[in-house]
Amino acid sequence: MKRLLILASLIGAAPALADEGMWTYNNFPAAKVKEKYGFEPSQAWLDKVRLSSAKFGGGCSASFVSPNGLVMTNHHCARGCIQQLSTAQKDLIANGFYAQTQAQELQCPALEVSQLVEITDVTAQFNTATKGLTGKQYADTLRAEMAKLEKACATSDDIRCNVVTLYQGGRYNLYKYNRFQDVRLVFAPEHASAAFGGDPDNFEFPRYDLDVTFVRVYGKDGKPAKIDNYFKWSAQGAKEGELTFIPGHPGRTSRGLTVAQLEYLRDVSLPKTLFRQSEFRGMTTEFQNRGPEQKRISSNQLLMVENSLKANKGKLEQLSDKNFFAQKVAAEQELRQKVNADPKLKAKYGAAWDEIARAQNAYRDIREEFEAMEGSGISGQLFAFARTLVRAAEELPKPDSERLRGFNDASLTALKTQLASKAPLYPELEIANLTFSLTKMREELGPDHPFVKKVLGKESPRALATRLVKGSKLADPKVREALFTGGKKAIDASTDAMIRLAALVDPDARAIRKKYEEEVEAVIRKNSELVAQARFDLYGTDLYPDATGTLRLSYGSVKGYMEDGKKVEPFTTMGATFDRHTGEDPFALPKSWLAAQKDLTASTPMNFVTTNDIIGGNSGSPIISKDAEIVGLVFDGNRQSLGGEYGYDETANRAIGVHSEALVESLKKIYKADRILEELRPGSTPTVKSAPGR
Repeated sequence: MKRLLILASLIGAAPALADEGMWTYNNFPAAKVKEKYGFEPSQAWLDKVRLSSAKFGGGCSASFVSPNGLVMTNHHCARGCIQQLSTAQKDLIANGFYAQTQAQELQCPALEVSQLVEITDVTAQFNTATKGLTGKQYADTLRAEMAKLEKACATSDDIRCNVVTLYQGGRYNLYKYNRFQDVRLVFAPEHASAAFGGDPDNFEFPRYDLDVTFVRVYGKDGKPAKIDNYFKWSAQGAKEGELTFIPGHPGRTSRGLTVAQLEYLRDVSLPKTLFRQSEFRGMTTEFQNRGPEQKRISSNQLLMVENSLKANKGKLEQLSDKNFFAQKVAAEQELRQKVNADPKLKAKYGAAWDEIARAQNAYRDIREEFEAMEGSGISGQLFAFARTLVRAAEELPKPDSERLRGFNDASLTALKTQLASKAPLYPELEIANLTFSLTKMREELGPDHPFVKKVLGKESPRALATRLVKGSKLADPKVREALFTGGKKAIDASTDAMIRLAALVDPDARAIRKKYEEEVEAVIRKNSELVAQARFDLYGTDLYPDATGTLRLSYGSVKGYMEDGKKVEPFTTMGATFDRHTGEDPFALPKSWLAAQKDLTASTPMNFVTTNDIIGGNSGSPIISKDAEIVGLVFDGNRQSLGGEYGYDETANRAIGVHSEALVESLKKIYKADRILEELRPGSTPTVKSAPGR
């Protein structure tokens, strides 16, 4: 559904009273919240919310909900862990899981939960270090400065530090995290209730999902971590019109990009991505049809590609809307006219937009080779391990400041944790995924391209993929550890088929990466800084930056919206969930729900919507009240919000969450999970024998 968006963010000015923005904690518009909602968050309130929030794995959000390390997130965020803990005989995705006792909590093979404990503005250091530099000098100096700051900050294995680029380079912050690397599964419902409605309902509302999972973080002593800051549970949950806040980790927005960058996304990147994802979905669906075990091991992959495909369709639709794009063009022209009208501003910033456009054109020329050699041209978890090991052997002997990002001293603990993962790998799925990527690489570059000939030789993609997977032992974490500790000598001596492929293609990949970093990335970074500074000079600094996968805070309220001339009410109920049940996937409720139907209070709010500004990555974010209490759990946005990467429309963009009362009702009456309820609401449950584990 297309619509004309009149957005303050398009012209670079601060939003008036719209619920717009994914705000950093050191620049939150507390006064604006007070002006609209009558509540002004204090610094102490902001600090508590920040410390009670968590990053879940590599791309989701979560929250601490008890002093004993209990963490709440979405089921779809924890699916990786749940699937890795499953077997053909014990499918936790299909049947759910509940640990009746602490001893029954299962350790996730490859999961980290982190807590943002400190934010430091380091913009001055970067501006000083890179002043007057361009191209390779700028890129090398920026990388070295990031490595230096992160290394000085990460004082132990339990600390991770990242330099965060804000406002396209207009500001730099250093984020310091506590890392929890022992994460154990406590509760997960069945997939049928967590993802009720499946892909047809994805990004839609009304919804009826119980998309929740609870895990627990442990300390190095093997005991549940003691958490000083956590969210308490609301007594009643969210009401219509109530002020709500969403702390979380929105992945990426592109509201501050130039027209040239948006044109590239619209004309090249998104169409190419959609074609590839559509084919990948088809391949995965065919793989699922091979049998029940193939369906089990690839279910997470299918869910992810379907979600991404639908999201990217929404993004392309937004950028293809002529009215919307015209506003983007007009906003940029207005800003450039103001810059060019002032001789000093023109001399400082005037060429930045043209330089970014030039860099985008340069990227168009190398995109296919960059994607094939350094991007997704060769995919699969085994190859990812191989490339990491080959590059670690090359990078670690270098001075820290000269290494590729990801191999710096500050990143080594996370790198070792990744390589030590005990998560299972499935050879048949690895072969299918690798075959697909090699086939697409040959299609993109052509069979006569030197890189294609180097990789494939005289083999077909499937024959090569099969030989590589069968000829690799990298699924064994002990093998990976030996290669990592053995360094270049071990890598050079290895006969592992996947290691040999990674070593073969690494010179080509490094060369195209170097070209990209110096001729594209460095130019865009440098000139994006100038565009950001021009906005600051003309409009002030009371702006929110684009999302970067780091912790942000949005504000809004529980509110319905109009769709196709009809009002969409802000709540659904648990009783109406059964009305949607058909008995056929994806609208088939699990037996546990059907058995408990007569015990449930039908009027209990199930899912609801708010005006909070969110994007992908906010999945698993808590929805909290002004009292910093849990009133819901974000799991999606409506389809109108899919264009939210490029702008926000308060009339229709909505965050979708599970209501806190639906969570309590389900835990109590469907799953008999009294141990969890007692942690969420101490003293609220009688001491009774728990239901059998699932």
